[in-house]
Amino acid sequence: MATDLAQFIGVDLGGTAIKLGRFDQQGHLLAETELATPQPSVPGAVTVALCEAIETVDPNHHAAFVGVGLPGPMDAEGRVARVCINLPGWLEVPLADWLEPRLNRHVTLANDGNCALVGEAWQGAAQDFQNVVLLTLGTGVGGGVMLGGQLFVGHNGAAAEPGLIGVDSEGPSCNSGNQGSLEQYASIGALQRLWAGDPEELSERAASGDREALEIWETYGRKLGVGISSLVYVFTPQLVLVGGGLAGGAVHFLPAVRQEVEKRVQAVSREGLQIRSCALGNGAGRLGAARLALQRLLSVGNAP
Repeated sequence: MATDLAQFIGVDLGGTAIKLGRFDQQGHLLAETELATPQPSVPGAVTVALCEAIETVDPNHHAAFVGVGLPGPMDAEGRVARVCINLPGWLEVPLADWLEPRLNRHVTLANDGNCALVGEAWQGAAQDFQNVVLLTLGTGVGGGVMLGGQLFVGHNGAAAEPGLIGVDSEGPSCNSGNQGSLEQYASIGALQRLWAGDPEELSERAASGDREALEIWETYGRKLGVGISSLVYVFTPQLVLVGGGLAGGAVHFLPAVRQEVEKRVQAVSREGLQIRSCALGNGAGRLGAARLALQRLLSVGNAP
């Protein structure tokens, strides 16, 4: 069956799960699927899994374009995954070139944090804001920055890796080569150093008033707040959003984040600042990846 230029597939590739959705141009979800990321998540195994999952979500080839969000910087053309520090073997991987002949669809790549921010700006919590910082809290800590209503990607598309900023020069080592990066205090692995169980269980305990659980989330929020304070000074956003797998506990840790930011950041740099959870949950990344595929299609003049 012929492809339909009015439909797009968005993929959110994470360290533990791959989430996919097929959307129309208005962002309506037409089909979806989710699968565990192959372990080890080497490029070849992930490529095979992506091909199978895309065929599952679009067996009749309605969609002509696929956007894939990955945890790391891409090249400026959206063809090559430059490095994904929490996925083994992901260094200069030409994923778009690998996928296109297998899928018979156009493929574009983007940073997963950028995808989440695009999704939230399109249909979520960032719709009415021009200057936004978003952090995704999961296996790693990613994110995106929007300034003046436009994604900030910096030189060669490698900007906006908030999880890799330094918060403690003597802290734990990071896969990036840094030491004491925000990721070491705000990822799932960081939370597990405070709590050996499942984050969802920790949220449930906190919701029931468990003092230990509440204190753990507060400690987590203070560390996250240190990193966010630095980001606020650099970008002076109107809005800071948190998403990803750990955002389910946001009601418990965001009060500590806000307190830390208020303590550390001068009032003039945080005037009118809001800090809150993403509205689209874990669906923001795949929606944003589809939106970026749509935007790049329009930019080359192939729109239906």
